[in-house]
Amino acid sequence: MLKLYSYFRSSAAYRVRIALNLKGLPYETVPVHLLRDGGQQNQPGYRALSPLGTVPTLDAGAGAMTQSLAIIEYLDETHPLPPLMPASAEGRARVRGLAQTIACDIHPVNNLRVLNYLGHEFGASKEQKDAWYRHWVTEGLLAIEQMLVAQPGTATFCHGQAPTLADCCLVPQVFNARRFNCALDKMPTIQRIVAACEALPAFQNAAPANQPDAE
Repeated sequence: MLKLYSYFRSSAAYRVRIALNLKGLPYETVPVHLLRDGGQQNQPGYRALSPLGTVPTLDAGAGAMTQSLAIIEYLDETHPLPPLMPASAEGRARVRGLAQTIACDIHPVNNLRVLNYLGHEFGASKEQKDAWYRHWVTEGLLAIEQMLVAQPGTATFCHGQAPTLADCCLVPQVFNARRFNCALDKMPTIQRIVAACEALPAFQNAAPANQPDAE
């Protein structure tokens, strides 16, 4: 069985859980608590799997894999139905562009280790860290909204009538935006797509509140 090293609130792990559920793949969750015991991701045993100390890590029986987008594309290549990438090269480029805007531009400047560094090294207060988070998430999601509105291909989901890699990334980012009280009123397309996703069992079962390590 696939083994997913995960933290219930990690948006990167959330992406992979959605993909696994959409594929109908059973997996074992191995919790890695990012706050407990000084951060369990920093323990030598986990660092041997993920040298950067991030989640998720997927053990598919032939070595550990890291980075959520790489893991999801691996799952799509090894279990092609239902597909999480469009058939056309243009469609795949668009979906990757949406996904990478979230995973490479929005998420990295707002993840836990960055927020902790702002506090530890620069003395940023919780209010200042929250303001930092809301600024970058709002700016990024407004760009996603513009992409979804302006580009052909947007339909019930980010691209077409079935969830793709882009939706696997969008829903967790919006979950986090809600946690930090980011204003989403100027993002009606994002809200509509997220509502369509959250109506599906694959997304519901991947939600942080439904994980075995949820607190």
